[in-house]
Amino acid sequence: MQVRHPVAEHVHIGLLGVRGHPQRPGDPGQHRSEARCLRAVQVGDERDVSARFQVREAGDGALLDGGRIAAIRYKANLPNYGVFDEKRLFARGPAAGPVTVRGIRVGVPICEDIWLEESEDYENVVECLAETGAEILVVPNGSPYARDKNDLRLSIAVARVTESGLPLVYLNQIGGQDELVFDGASFALNADLTVAAQLPAFEESITTLRWSKTAAGWRCNGPVAPVVDGDKDDYAACVLGLRDYVGKNGFPGVLLGVSGGIDSALCAAIAVDALGAARVRGVMLPFRFTAQVSLDDAAKLAVALGIRYEVLPIAQAVNGFEAILSGTFAGLPRDITEENLQARTRGTLLMAISNKTGAMVVTTGNKSEMSVGYATLYGDMNGGFNPIKDIYKTEVFRLSTLRNSWKPDGALGPSGEVIPVNIITRPPTAELRENQTDQDSLPPYDMLDAILERLVEREEPLATIVAAGFDREVVARIDRLLNIAEYKRRQAAPGVKVTSRNFGRDRRYPITNKFRDTGKPLPEPDDKLVARASRGSAEAFEG
Repeated sequence: MQVRHPVAEHVHIGLLGVRGHPQRPGDPGQHRSEARCLRAVQVGDERDVSARFQVREAGDGALLDGGRIAAIRYKANLPNYGVFDEKRLFARGPAAGPVTVRGIRVGVPICEDIWLEESEDYENVVECLAETGAEILVVPNGSPYARDKNDLRLSIAVARVTESGLPLVYLNQIGGQDELVFDGASFALNADLTVAAQLPAFEESITTLRWSKTAAGWRCNGPVAPVVDGDKDDYAACVLGLRDYVGKNGFPGVLLGVSGGIDSALCAAIAVDALGAARVRGVMLPFRFTAQVSLDDAAKLAVALGIRYEVLPIAQAVNGFEAILSGTFAGLPRDITEENLQARTRGTLLMAISNKTGAMVVTTGNKSEMSVGYATLYGDMNGGFNPIKDIYKTEVFRLSTLRNSWKPDGALGPSGEVIPVNIITRPPTAELRENQTDQDSLPPYDMLDAILERLVEREEPLATIVAAGFDREVVARIDRLLNIAEYKRRQAAPGVKVTSRNFGRDRRYPITNKFRDTGKPLPEPDDKLVARASRGSAEAFEG
């Protein structure tokens, strides 16, 4: 971490910049070590440092100057929705006035303190700072990536600048932490709402902001980097999430099953972009249902990406399992059990290579499959991390096409076409039986994903989805599959959060729950019963 700077008089470090965010419960003394660490680095330097750390009593930010803690400010508003659980970990602090930095009064609202739109109960910290003489707002953040999040952050910042009339620096964390990716993209707004500075997303960046005092107040000038969005943002998030998960957990590299299908192809491209080809290993595990075109496409993919690649036929192992079980299964028809044996044989072999080499297995199931349970526990779900866990199948096709014409800044993979076009255009298949395609079991992916997006991200009732033009039986079937697959998702590897509601931190549903939405419109409430219930409740409390 760079704290000293030859020009800057004030260095800002993002939320939980030393210990990492999100934070876990622990000894308050451990969290204070972040401030001690920065103080030790900063001793003897005349410049000051704004650090952001958290303790059990409250989230707080510290101003460090000359090796001492010159001021502390507490976080007043604690988020407790989506991926955030801060009310379980911290106590809110009081709103306080600005800190003085070289004679300038700087307000430090911390992260959620500027997100007033999220709760009616939030204290207006920015208003308090403006009324107590703040001249500039510096906002340390740990805001994880989600699709279109940049627009939301900017609108929140614009609202606070408009209300306070003060310039604002939005300082965001950068890096992957389990399924969350902090995308950076810090920015500064002048009081007239012009963008004074914009840092790049998904890469570490240190920059100097220059401030000048005018009759209207302080004004900032800094670099303005181009902002990527849409599918490019999603792909870059997957790359950074996998890179940091592997690097921060000390894995020497990764391996994955390369089937000749689009999911494993996209994951292989992401892995090479994140880690470099030398740290990625692809394994083709064919059985008698594996088509020659799958073998050919998988080999072409490996060559295009430059990864180590090997073919390990699984017939001997699968036939061995079937022989062992022949007596137990005598008189019973072949069914999905035998299909799952193939997937579990592949999973066992990949995990054996992982155990022997230390490389982490990348699992490759997309969000469509994770939603409806179109995956095999202890088979293709084996692995330590899934970069496309929150990417729907239709988005997998889009990202694969995108990667063939573009790659993010800092990507370690080759440019140009890395995913053979035939992989993108060929109908997807698990190849667990003769002439199988995904649509033997599932609706077309454009329909499936549209329904799932309404069920998962929007949490719409079935009746609302049906009213939007979808077939009632199809919607009810998908909803049922979504619910009964919860037990599989609980055992799935973590994966990068991309959408507004991912499986895991965002969507927390019980496994055991027999309630089902029938898809029929709910009856209108009986006004007489509602009125009677209201009177009864009031009388009960009065007593």
